[in-house]
Amino acid sequence: MNDPHHIIAVIGPTAIGKTKLAIELAGHFQTNIISADSRQFFKEMTIGTAVPSQNELKAAPHHFIQHKSIHDSYSVGDFEREALSAIDEFSKNTKITILVGGSGLYINALLYGLDEFPEVPEKIRSELNAQYQKFGIAWLQEKLKQVDPEYYEVVDTMNPQRMIRALEVFQASKVPFSRWRSKTKKQRPFTFQLIGLQAQRPYIYERINQRVDEMVKNGLIQEAQKLHQHKALNALQTVGYRELFEAFEDKISLDQAVEMIKQNTRRFAKRQMTWFKKNSEIKWFDHDVPLNQILDSIQR
Repeated sequence: MNDPHHIIAVIGPTAIGKTKLAIELAGHFQTNIISADSRQFFKEMTIGTAVPSQNELKAAPHHFIQHKSIHDSYSVGDFEREALSAIDEFSKNTKITILVGGSGLYINALLYGLDEFPEVPEKIRSELNAQYQKFGIAWLQEKLKQVDPEYYEVVDTMNPQRMIRALEVFQASKVPFSRWRSKTKKQRPFTFQLIGLQAQRPYIYERINQRVDEMVKNGLIQEAQKLHQHKALNALQTVGYRELFEAFEDKISLDQAVEMIKQNTRRFAKRQMTWFKKNSEIKWFDHDVPLNQILDSIQR
């Protein structure tokens, strides 16, 4: 009997070097990379989402990068279904696929399966959206912190749709969203292992600050200006764009917006690590460990 297909998942906080490691692993195993970075799915967003460079994309076959439009409806369930189909196709020619990303929800959906949640009446969803429009993101953050502090610790609190989802599930069931998140793994036609990259917090924060400065230098402000007219779309409810939209509307200065992007990205990285550290299956490595040490661990 043939061995099942094997997934090597590279995870960790933003700006730590996941793309570089994934490309090195894909080159070593002569295989494909699936991106599970939900911000990089959209073709209109390049600079602000740190999409791999053209040279990086040429270095290994990448999938699920800029394959959708911000105008498309695309959920974690869609990603789970399409990624499973892609792995099935890859397994005809390769034994290993590299999965990479910092979106814990998308990584978990593919490796463990999505959780089952209660039906939510449209009335609840509409009311929450109306309240968000009226009171802003701070209201959502405070509300979620009150009813589900556990999920508040790991969710991207700059993403209103994620918070609205958690609140609507709570309102519909009177059970916190975090309690609905199942610990039961679904059967998958592959085996997998998780490789985590980590570093001291000052190093990660310095990398984030440098990356944001580089984004601005490469045209982030101009990219955001083109997208400003679409600011209500779900895909644009994300760090790096929301702050600039506020500057374009004269609520804050451009300099303040750039500093807020750095601050909110640092907060996002902290939440990513909180999410990943809960998973005891992850094998952690320092960000600058030699590739052969990671390969040795994978082979073992």
